[in-house]
Amino acid sequence: MSKITVLHLVDDTTAGGVMRMLDHLAQLPELADEVHQEVRPVKRTAFSWGSFQADVIVCHIAPGWRCLPAFSALRAMHPTTRLVHVEHSYTRSFTALNVPHKRRFFAMLRVTYSLFDQVIAVSKAQAGWVADRRLTPASKLSVISPQVDLSAVARAAGQVEAARVIGAIGRLEPQKGFDLLIEGFRMCPNPDARLVIFGEGSQRDRLAALAAGDRRIEFRGYADDPAEAYRAVDVVAMPSRWEAYGLVADEARAARRPVIVSMVDGLRDRIGASGVIPCGSDPKAWRKSIEAVLAGTPPVVPALAPKADRSRYAERWRQVFDPAKGF
Repeated sequence: MSKITVLHLVDDTTAGGVMRMLDHLAQLPELADEVHQEVRPVKRTAFSWGSFQADVIVCHIAPGWRCLPAFSALRAMHPTTRLVHVEHSYTRSFTALNVPHKRRFFAMLRVTYSLFDQVIAVSKAQAGWVADRRLTPASKLSVISPQVDLSAVARAAGQVEAARVIGAIGRLEPQKGFDLLIEGFRMCPNPDARLVIFGEGSQRDRLAALAAGDRRIEFRGYADDPAEAYRAVDVVAMPSRWEAYGLVADEARAARRPVIVSMVDGLRDRIGASGVIPCGSDPKAWRKSIEAVLAGTPPVVPALAPKADRSRYAERWRQVFDPAKGF
């Protein structure tokens, strides 16, 4: 039996969440005998991305008015090819905070999504927003949360007995809300508490200025080894202003670290899971959550079952890749 050829279109090949997800997906042994996958970088704003030979084309590029011609050309050049779009970027909170002309924005998304046979949301919360806004028919919408290889983090895992070090891991950008975390942490009087921030980004100087004078706060830059970063902290904080999914929450739980999450978008999907602590979106709420976790016994985070999760994940994508199955 010939393999199904799948082409993944991306416009950014840096080592972020999308590329990590695609690397993991390509290496799934459950799909190896049935599917051949390739990643093809394209220029997001090009008039056309070209014509491709593939059974299924999966687009991981954020929609926009400037790239709408390329999306339209993709459909026109592949009239019988199964086209799938994965929405990694846009969410309810993103729209509320960043989109001034919402009707125009939603019109662009409806037009873009109409060009695809299937639209995949990366979280239930994101899918709920897409459905609420009627951006695509329910029959075309599905949810597949991304997975990455968590084995190295899981091998370094160990249950935390007492909480002293709060960790924040991610890009130092406004989306991640580290300014809220720093302000909330600075309100905590506990002299033994520590806040360790891993990552780089455009907000580095601003965040350093917010932390100035508080020796309990440390910036450690980009973490070459994520497992080392999680070993260095007792609790992980995710104060994101918007988050389509949030892989850091999965990594934290794989490392058996409790994780405090803001109640936005894809992070809402984790609320109720073992070791996940919901928090509001202002510095006072973060102070309250930090003080509570420092004063008490950290919640138990059970070890994950990666093989079972991987098999379910592979089956979901098998249904996407096989046009005879679909959803």
